[in-house]
Amino acid sequence: MIIGIPKEIKNNENRVALTPAGVSEMKKHGHTVYVQSTAGLGSGFNDEEYTEAGAEVLATIEEVYAIAEMIIKVKEPIASEYPLIKKDQLLFTYFHFASSEELTHAMLEKGAVCLAYETVEKTDRSLPLLVPMSEVAGRMAIQQGAKYLEKPLKGRGILLGGVPGVPPAKVLVLGGGIVGTQAAKMAAGLGAQVTIMDLSLPRLRQLDDIMPANVNTEMSNHYNITKAIKDADLIVGAVLIPGAKAPHLITRDMLKLMRPGTVVVDVAVDQGGCIETCTPTTHENPTFIIDDIVHYCVANMPGAVPYTSTLALTNATLPYAVQLANKGWKKACNENEELKKGLNIADGKILYKGVAEAWNLPFNEELVLTNA
Repeated sequence: MIIGIPKEIKNNENRVALTPAGVSEMKKHGHTVYVQSTAGLGSGFNDEEYTEAGAEVLATIEEVYAIAEMIIKVKEPIASEYPLIKKDQLLFTYFHFASSEELTHAMLEKGAVCLAYETVEKTDRSLPLLVPMSEVAGRMAIQQGAKYLEKPLKGRGILLGGVPGVPPAKVLVLGGGIVGTQAAKMAAGLGAQVTIMDLSLPRLRQLDDIMPANVNTEMSNHYNITKAIKDADLIVGAVLIPGAKAPHLITRDMLKLMRPGTVVVDVAVDQGGCIETCTPTTHENPTFIIDDIVHYCVANMPGAVPYTSTLALTNATLPYAVQLANKGWKKACNENEELKKGLNIADGKILYKGVAEAWNLPFNEELVLTNA
């Protein structure tokens, strides 16, 4: 198969979808890999390393899209890329269709085959291609939240871990999945007083067993959230419903209950956000203020630490990419249920229920099987 690796062009996105090691693995299986020039520079990989691994380097993004049967990316295509996508071209990347109606319609109209990292799902319901970036984003949420609590950045002016004689900051984490767990661990490690909420009592029991003494667990409901936000200094939104919009756990009216300078970090913003007032921001302009509450809503947080993120992501995606290249997407999806669940759009049809429901569009469940 002919594989294309374009340079990511989303604002301050420095990750790359395939490392030189990944190129070498693809070549071992007999595939041809084209990499756009400087695609890996932000992650620490130069063109010479890709060439040595067996890739051919192309000068422009247009050349990569034109020649490739499968495009492997990190982030969803943006508007300037839409015209480059060919009918039946396989795109393997993060899409988050439920947060962008424009992107959904664009991919339907192009007739692309869209296999989304975020909905590839194992039998235990874990999301293997979302986990590594969720781990990075969860840890970064605390790193960024601690920074924006500083007074010059319009925060409350509180040190997350406090000092002897001064109490630490209070951190509220909404969601006990990968993002929430990593955020709670980081906040606890810095000495904050942490509360983590989740809907699942078994999950809360697990968290209670593994978390340090400065982390409390609590059932997630409107009453408890409303009570907790009144004295929280940093709130991390970490709720995920795979492939669907995140529910709004904190509404606009609830901001008035918070103290001025409270910081909210909505890691779920690329799925619509679990804080109603959050809209996607960029690393260039990461925050905005509503009702004296600092909102950090960067949709590609791991892009700020591309070396770590690229290696973590490609460790997870490469085995699946190899299957797709070796077998073609139809056979691979029929033989691997995990990959089949990643299939969101093909042949101008939506194949993932959460995406169809998000935009009130028809849902087609069995296209892969009937056309294999």
